[in-house]
Amino acid sequence: MSSCANSNVSRRDFLEAGMIASIATLLPGRLPAAEPAESSRPLITKSIPSSGERIPAIGIGTDSFRDSVRDEIRAELKRMTELGGTVIDTAASYGDSEALIGQALESLGTRERMFIASKLVGSSSSSSTPAGTASFERSLERLKTSRVDLLQVHNLNGVAVLIPLMQEWKKAGKIRYIGVTTSSISQHAQIVDVMRNYPLDFIQVDYSIANRDAAETILPLALERKLAVLANLPFGHSSLLRQAADRELPHWAADIDVTSWGQYLLKYVISHPAVTCAIPGSTKVSHLVDNQDAGRGRQPDAAMRRKMEEYWDGKA
Repeated sequence: MSSCANSNVSRRDFLEAGMIASIATLLPGRLPAAEPAESSRPLITKSIPSSGERIPAIGIGTDSFRDSVRDEIRAELKRMTELGGTVIDTAASYGDSEALIGQALESLGTRERMFIASKLVGSSSSSSTPAGTASFERSLERLKTSRVDLLQVHNLNGVAVLIPLMQEWKKAGKIRYIGVTTSSISQHAQIVDVMRNYPLDFIQVDYSIANRDAAETILPLALERKLAVLANLPFGHSSLLRQAADRELPHWAADIDVTSWGQYLLKYVISHPAVTCAIPGSTKVSHLVDNQDAGRGRQPDAAMRRKMEEYWDGKA
């Protein structure tokens, strides 16, 4: 899947531990009014190398959502727009996610303000061509749009067949950017090969403070080839938030405008020079607000990133 949902870890636990400064902004079921910090601290945006277009550094990832979370998704997307976020990552194979997103954006009237990324699943066989076309047409219908901003080959499945199709759709104005995704270290060697041999605008890869494998070869290659990067699983599969629950947030986190472990983990990810946007999953407005707050204010420099790694690794 594209990113981890926070549902396994309640950030109310963090509130009780004193790790998040403001109870009022994170109580479930409430849409907090914009705080002064949201307007006074600048929104962090990153450039898409192939075009120069800038997008917010924190987006939202989705999973196999069902109709039971319709209201929550709409509330999150409404609040995300208010906070300046635009990037939404989903997939044709994620249950009702595309349909829920399409319906929410239509009802909110915010489609044109959002950057929608979806995914196709193909196969190595040429028979995936009609399947890929049908999948894309279904995605457009469910998302209630005539185009998507970014279309990605899901988990590198069917790259050879789907990318030529996607190039045709890009020329026709049905997509703006082409990408490929993985969320598994076992596919890192394969995605490097794809990056070197196919015309891409984006890649999506698993990357976090506890999973730095992508920083060895993939992220440097993205810089070299001028590819934008979406970072999925910035919290692991919620495991990093569970690990952090029993740890004290370092006092120097305030130096980079961090007030929660979620923000600590996200600011580490988006401060890598190759990362364009992190896409943490969420089905709660309170979690989304905390995640989006990581996309404002000061960013870690190289020295601070090393300090963050050492603290996380238990060396500080």
